[in-house]
Amino acid sequence: MNTNSITGVWDRVVGVQPHPSGWLVAATCVAALAAVLPHGIWQVTRNAVTIAHEGGHGLVALLSGRRLEGIRLHSDTSGLTVSRGKPHGLGMVFTAAAGYTAPSLLGLAGAWLLAAGHITLLLWGAVALLAAMLVMIRNAYGLLTVVLAGAAFFLVSWLTTAAVQAAFGYLVVWFLLLGGVRPVFELQRKRRYGGARDSDADQLARLTHLPAAIWLVLFHTVALCSLLGGGRWLLGV
Repeated sequence: MNTNSITGVWDRVVGVQPHPSGWLVAATCVAALAAVLPHGIWQVTRNAVTIAHEGGHGLVALLSGRRLEGIRLHSDTSGLTVSRGKPHGLGMVFTAAAGYTAPSLLGLAGAWLLAAGHITLLLWGAVALLAAMLVMIRNAYGLLTVVLAGAAFFLVSWLTTAAVQAAFGYLVVWFLLLGGVRPVFELQRKRRYGGARDSDADQLARLTHLPAAIWLVLFHTVALCSLLGGGRWLLGV
């Protein structure tokens, strides 16, 4: 690839694309709701939230100086991220707290990029994050889901029109913002009925000696504030 080609690709990635029409933004929001609210559909689409959840654990583990051993994604939409390091301290706390907050914060960052007109940059950024995560996947199902997700982002960013890219980008970001809310309510409901006693909130309670309910409030706050702020950016209000 010559210099002009590289420059052209770079300009395409970091360039500013026109904002889509209001009806498209609203339509992608409705489509995202349809992917999050119905129970049967959610059992499939929740896999995307799990990728973001476990990716959040993995990224923060690395940033906090822990050694990331691997990530597993399962067909029941559960996941597991294993890291090595001190079993206590801020690094472990941040790593444990990153899972339930990651989808919403990624959605918020995506909304900021879309509001700035960086639709292609959003798609290529997702490809880069998924490619980095792929190296740490340790099971076949996880490998398949991450490869398919990365391929979808790449193909849309490379082969489709600006309108399709915009629709896909807005759909993904709406989904992360909305899909980041539901798992926290699911976790709260499970704990109310005596389940999920080894959840991230319970691990954080043991690490910090603060009640798990405090961490649930934090997860709710991040998810709902991200939805509010990200939604305002996406709607341009």
